[in-house]
Order: sequence, then C-alpha cells, then structure tokens
Amino acid sequence: MTDRSPSELPDVFTRAEVLVQALPHMQRYDQQVVVIKYGGHAMGDAAAAEDFAEDVVLLEQSGVLPIVVHGGGPQIGGMLNRLGITSEFQAGLRVTDKATVEVVEMVLAGSINKQLVGTIAAEGGRAIGLCGKDGNMVTARKVTRSIVDPESHEERIVDLGFVGEPQRVNRAVLDAVLKAELIPVLAPVAPGEDGATYNINADTFAGAIAGAMRAKRLLLLTDVPGVLDKNKELMPQLTVDDCRRLIADGTITGGMIPKVETCIYALEQGVEGVVILDGKVPHAVLLELYTDHGAGTLITR
Repeated sequence: MTDRSPSELPDVFTRAEVLVQALPHMQRYDQQVVVIKYGGHAMGDAAAAEDFAEDVVLLEQSGVLPIVVHGGGPQIGGMLNRLGITSEFQAGLRVTDKATVEVVEMVLAGSINKQLVGTIAAEGGRAIGLCGKDGNMVTARKVTRSIVDPESHEERIVDLGFVGEPQRVNRAVLDAVLKAELIPVLAPVAPGEDGATYNINADTFAGAIAGAMRAKRLLLLTDVPGVLDKNKELMPQLTVDDCRRLIADGTITGGMIPKVETCIYALEQGVEGVVILDGKVPHAVLLELYTDHGAGTLITR
C-alpha cells in the first residue's frame, strides 16, 4: 500500500463511481463485435492517436471484440504530391489510375496500417495489420459514378479507375483473429475478381465488415460532432426512416450523405446500432460505449 494524502481521496472516489457507472455498459458489450472506422485529421495527431489506441486496448481488455478500419486520404494525397503524381477528382472521388492505386496500397496497407498497429502495441494491445487481400477477406467490384455535364446538362458515366466497393466479405480470417484475442486493424484495399487491386472508401469498407460480422456497434469517427440539424445542432438519436427523411428534405447534405447511407446499409445487414461521432474528442470511443452521455449521433432501425 502506498501513502496517500486525504486530498487525493475525493478523486479516487470519483474514479470508483465512474467505473461503477460503466459496469452495465461493459456487460452490454461483453464478447460483442464493435467495428470502429478511424480516420480524418485525428490520424495525424500523436496525442489523439494515443487516446484512440488506449480506448481500443481498454475495450479488448474488458471483453469487447474490437475491429479497427482506418482511412488515410490526407496521407495518400501527401505521398502522391511527394512523388509528383497528380490526382483528379470526379463526382467527389479520387480517380485512381494504376500508378495511384500502387501508392494507395503502399500508404494504406503499409505505413499507416503498421503505424497504427505499433501505436496499439505501445499501449499494451496485441494487434495485427491486415487488408482485404489477406485470406480473401474482401472481394471488390469496380465503382462507377454518373455526373451531369454542366454544359450539355446530359448525364454521363465517370470512370474512376481502380476505385471499388465491397462485393463479398469472408469472415473466416476475422473470426480466427478474434478467437486468438488479437485486434484486427484493417486497410480498405481489396482485390477484384479481375485480379486488380481496388481502393475502397473506408466508411463503406467498415460498413461491409460490420454487416458481415453482425456487429453490436459500428462507430464512424469523423471531423464533426455527428449528424446536425438545419440549425447546426447535434441530433443525438435517429432512426433509418428519420435519416431518409432528412436526406430528402436537404438537412443531411454533402459528405454526410454517403456516411449515413453506409449506416443504413450496415443496419440492414444486422448491425444493432451505428454511431457517427467526432474523433477529435479525447476518448470519444469510451464516452460513446461506456457512459450514458454518448458522443455523437446513434442511428438504429
């Protein structure tokens, strides 16, 4: 026993009360899969990355089965600039030619993936870095988008190159990794049936993984507090019907639309609940899962 001054005791009691309040939440998620999409500006901040790794390790140590899916758009852009490869964007997505997809795979499945694995290891966790290619985990199909030409006002198909979306998910590798009490850290790169390598949006990849694993929760860490109303106030809870109505009336716009569509897809595949939350908030994952406060917008069926 160490010597403790009386002034330290209130803080100790506060910590004990926090643990007691967290207990029912811990029991709810015991041995349940939680898929966490990690990306955005938080990935470039060392302190935020450390907080995130601590959260993931604590989840795993308390009986949760966490699966991490990471993005890396800013890092890909930075590497392409250093290599003198110019990117073109169409319909809001990066056109990914052969040279670009090689850089994408190098950055996502290489440097970012292993850096995140190392950060989790530094906090006492046992993680393993994988991508969709490993064990035929994910098979991709090519994505096309249509845009309206501003001059002719005619719709035309845009070839995005090696941009894909999940077609099939084989959960055998993930089941084996989780059984071995390892934390899977997944890069959103996958092969197509044509043998080509495809870059997949990390939100979409995480949604497909969560659906295949029948996850208890899918957490999408973003750069905003969650889904906002027209007054820019956070909406803490929504249903699928609410989301469709808010997209139709223009409340949900821009880049939030594909995120919410990913949430709807995951819920339709059997995920119990999806949360869009701000990854810049310290320990946002623990706040969401282990407190009554929550940290974003919960979307349920």
